Amino acid sequence: MFMRRFIQLQLGLCLYGVAAAAMVRANLGLDPWNVFHQGLSLRTGMSLGTASILMGVVVMLTWIPLRQKPGIGTLFNIFVIGLSMDAALAVMPEMTTLPLRLAFMAGGVVLTAVGAAAYIGAGMGTGPRDGLMVGLNQRLGWSIRVSRMLIELSVLAGGWLLGGSVGVGTIVFAVGIGPLIQIFLPWFQGLAREGSPARASA
Repeated sequence: MFMRRFIQLQLGLCLYGVAAAAMVRANLGLDPWNVFHQGLSLRTGMSLGTASILMGVVVMLTWIPLRQKPGIGTLFNIFVIGLSMDAALAVMPEMTTLPLRLAFMAGGVVLTAVGAAAYIGAGMGTGPRDGLMVGLNQRLGWSIRVSRMLIELSVLAGGWLLGGSVGVGTIVFAVGIGPLIQIFLPWFQGLAREGSPARASA
């Protein structure tokens, strides 16, 4: 059903934003895109969530020459993640001890995977950054792996130069996020299909 998938989309995006905030508070390194968002935030004074929203819009504009079409999930992805990130940062305290920082870093990576699996599993459109990767694959013939690697290395380097946080959390995210999403995704895809006419008649 549309409403079930829509709720799953929103919950996944909110959880993704909260997970990003947890990694910020851990202060042990962020994922490549948030390294860039944080660097941009530090240089401009805008909030981290606003930087995320701004870059989401900019990235989606690159879809035009790549002939990618956004879905409803694409538009919500841009705004809900950034807004939920800022909301979580407003109430989430700084972590002062190493055990707490490690816990928030690990929890942030796992929750990112859960959130990503939820909104991907809803099947309502890719996020702007994933759409860029797919567009490069379809229009230029680059493999998904090469496209993703080049994009994330570029934003990671740019974010580091701008002062974004790179550390052990960045490495843990890079190594762990793919396998974790693969673990959670089938469950959320099944949840999104529950109650559909095809499922009910089977």
